[in-house]
Formats: sequence, structure tokens, C-alpha cells
Amino acid sequence: MRSYPLLRIDVDALTEEGSCGPARYRSAHSAPSPTAPGSVGKGWGPTGPGPAPCPVPAWEKSILRRRVVGIMQAPLVVGVDGSESSLQAVDWAADEAARHATPLRMVYASLWERYEGAVPTGGLERPAGRVLAENILGAAAERARLRVPALAVTTDVLAEDATSALLREGASASAVVVGSRGRGQLASVLLGSVSLVLAARSVCPVVVVRGDEVALASRHERVLLGVGGRNVGAPAVRFAFREAATRGCAPIVLRTWRQPAGRPAEHQLVTGDPADSAEARAAVLLDKALEGPAREYPDVPVSRATPEGSAAKILVERSAAADLLVVGARRQGSFIGLELGRVAHRALHHAACPVVVPHRLTDAATTDV
Repeated sequence: MRSYPLLRIDVDALTEEGSCGPARYRSAHSAPSPTAPGSVGKGWGPTGPGPAPCPVPAWEKSILRRRVVGIMQAPLVVGVDGSESSLQAVDWAADEAARHATPLRMVYASLWERYEGAVPTGGLERPAGRVLAENILGAAAERARLRVPALAVTTDVLAEDATSALLREGASASAVVVGSRGRGQLASVLLGSVSLVLAARSVCPVVVVRGDEVALASRHERVLLGVGGRNVGAPAVRFAFREAATRGCAPIVLRTWRQPAGRPAEHQLVTGDPADSAEARAAVLLDKALEGPAREYPDVPVSRATPEGSAAKILVERSAAADLLVVGARRQGSFIGLELGRVAHRALHHAACPVVVPHRLTDAATTDV
């Protein structure tokens, strides 16, 4: 989960035409930027005292205004619709927010609010749909507070479709959490497009809380990760290491391999080189993928395995003994966001534990497991 450093922000500058908000403030903990004054840098941080030649997006103004506080900390966002699945997501999100010491934000998204809220009424009555949404959110917030008494919880009813609302919320969230099945605006989660679009296009990690009540209550102390052939340096690997470090457990990292059809079985007696086998090549790829994260998290022990078979099938089977399954997603270009691979797609539909698809913004390499 992300937390932002202490920032000094000129809020008034955010409303100036022709100025770009992030270019006008500087982290209190960062060194002066080497970039030229007025230029636009990469990510949050300083680029110089001059105005940037671009307008501030409305969503960015909203985010910055909400975050002008001492320590800017991104909340964990959970989509709520009142279904049993979304309440399981609330429970999981509350525990996760407490684990990462981050606030929890609950949202209920519905298109009807846009229209009912605009209809004038003769009295003080609120639209029935609005009352229902607020009651659902209120009950969910109370559920989270009873589960984690010290947890900071906020709620909001959003007048838009669930996909758009959660994608927008993800722009200022540490992660977005949804249930595996829902109703109303979240009814298409997993069975339709909402969770798939979120996992494919969100700029923050997306968690789909899968598993029954018994499975979610179990504590296996395992974070499961599948590593693909082009997954070297991918956010999924680092995310798994970070989660394992937070949970105090060892990540179980798998790189599967399969013998191509029509080729004879590779054996040292046949090839003459033990390194020239599909399993050995899988082990090399796995070691390469773990080099960077292992240096970043030297105290996190790693369990490695190179089983033979379908990656999707093996990960789904082993997810029954894991607390979290981390899968990567393919990227098909810098302008169309992420596209889920077949393994991530199957995991989101069939895994026996919560599944997370980490965000991938700037890494040009392709990820698939």
C-alpha cells in the first residue's frame, strides 16, 4: 500500500489556469530537482518554481484538496453493494487496512443517483435509492469498525457506474477491493466486465476477494506468486515481496514449464547438458526475476518451485493453501493500459483465495504468468 511523504502545497495555485498542480509543490524530504524550472517531471515531486504549461485535471484538484494534510496517505478503497460477497470484501479490506495502517474508504456506485438526485421534491425527503445506499454503507462501515475499532472509515455514494467510479477512485487509492460476486452496479464482478476492467486498467492494485467464509478465516501465512517468462522486474514480483514482508511470511514463487508437444522428453542422457532442459531454463528465469526484489528485501525468505504443467491450473489449485495470490497482467501498449493474460483471467474467476493484480504504469516490459 502506498503512503505519500510530507508535502508543502500551494492550494490556491491549483485553481490557476495554465498551471499544473504537481509541478507547483515540492516534497519536504526531497532534494532540489535537477530538471529545468517549469518543466514537468516524473511522478509526484518538484520540477521547479515556474508554472507548468498544462491545466490541472479536475480529478487531480479533487485529490490534492482532499490530501492537504500533514502526512498524505492513500486510502484502501472497497466497493460495497450490500451483497454477501461485498461484505466479505469489507471484512478483508478492514483487516488489510489495519495491517498497512491506512484509512478505509467505502463507496457505493449507482447511476440512479445521478437522476433521482436531480429531481426536485416538495419536501425534505431524499430519494429512496439514496437512503438505501446510505443504509448499506452505514451498515458496512459499522461492520468494519466493530471488526477493527481503531480503523478510520469514510463512505461515499457516487452517481456513476461502478466501473467508472472505481477506476476514478483508484487514481488516489493504495488499492481497490471488490467482492467476487455482487448485485446492482457491482453485479457483473467476475461474471461480467467490472472486475476485469478494473484489473486491466486501474492505476493501482486491484484485489478480488475470492474464497468462502472458512477459507477467508484461515491463516496460511503464504503469499503465492506466479512468474512468467517475461515477468523479470515486474511489479507483481515486488508487490508479492512487500506483502510477504508485511505479513511476516515467505512468498511462494512458481515458474511453471511444459514440454512442447511433439518433442521428446528432455533428459540429461539425451541432451548431454543438465542445464539444457525446460525445467532448468524455468529455474534460470525464476532466479532472474527474483534478483532485484531479493536484494530489496534481504530478510524475506523465498520458497521457489518449478512444477511442470499449466500455470493457470497449478496456481488455482495451490491458491487453496494461500492467503493471497498475486498475478501479473500483459500490457499491449502505453495508451490502452493493461490487458489481462489467460492466467490472470482464470485466477480471477476460479482461485480459492483473494487475487491481486498489481498496477503497471511505466514498466515497458511485458508481464504474463
